[in-house]
Amino acid sequence: MKRLFLFALCLFIGQAGWSQSLVERLGYKATDRLLIINNDDAGMCHAANQASIKGMEEGLISSATIMMPCPWANEIVEYARINPDKGFGVHLTLTAEWKNYRWGTIASRDQVPGLYDPQGYMWRSVEEVYRSSNTQEALIEGRAQIQKALNAGLPITHLDSHMGTYQYLPEYMHIYLQLAEEFNLPVRMPSASTIKKMGAPAFRDICKEKGIVCPDYFTHEEFTNYKTENVEEFWTNYIKNLKPGVTEIYIHGAIDGDEIRAITGSAPTRVKELAFFTSDRLKQLIKQEGIIVISYRPLLELQRKHK
Repeated sequence: MKRLFLFALCLFIGQAGWSQSLVERLGYKATDRLLIINNDDAGMCHAANQASIKGMEEGLISSATIMMPCPWANEIVEYARINPDKGFGVHLTLTAEWKNYRWGTIASRDQVPGLYDPQGYMWRSVEEVYRSSNTQEALIEGRAQIQKALNAGLPITHLDSHMGTYQYLPEYMHIYLQLAEEFNLPVRMPSASTIKKMGAPAFRDICKEKGIVCPDYFTHEEFTNYKTENVEEFWTNYIKNLKPGVTEIYIHGAIDGDEIRAITGSAPTRVKELAFFTSDRLKQLIKQEGIIVISYRPLLELQRKHK
């Protein structure tokens, strides 16, 4: 009888924990606004790596995700390995979108032939991946990328998806969550409103069922009016209007120079993003708004505490 009572009590406590908001489960007040600032595309090139480091050490970038198939991944993985207090995840990559700067897979080509274009690189677009490959190859390659990061000593905090390839079709999203469950990692997830607008399945409910933690909100459709000229204005307004809960925003910060300008026409935007997210103006704004900047690590610790 005593054992039955203790079991019921534990079950009740567990259910009560999930009924709390994410910020409460993380130890904050329900009204608190927590913000994860993630620099995507770390590992893509030296300029992206240096921006991630500068943003973490001098600015408010609290997290970055690494493209493991890219030539410069080793540099930022080494930094992450010797700075385990910084937050680094894996930016699951199935595309190589640039014209003159390309890469292949981590898994051997014979295992994932559909992920290769006629030139011998990953496809440039998400649509080409969907036409030529399949979810089994996405699973094999995603698993290989995560395993390579772990083998290199990367203290992975979470997963997200480069160009959204693992998230724009439900069958790929299921692979994404399978990887998160397999490696027991939190994930980036579209806001509930975005999922509803896309007519997608209730993936947030699936995360809850599987014990996978994800932020409450994520920037997506708001980017409609995002331009190089309004980087500071856009992010200032967005941050001022954060809702209570955990929000993740992402940028593609890069150090200016010939390298990033040769790779992509979006270089001016990437340079401006880094400038703003390392600026005193942003630090003052965050302080004035009472926003708490965190990485994915508290979400990782929460998830592993309950699994």
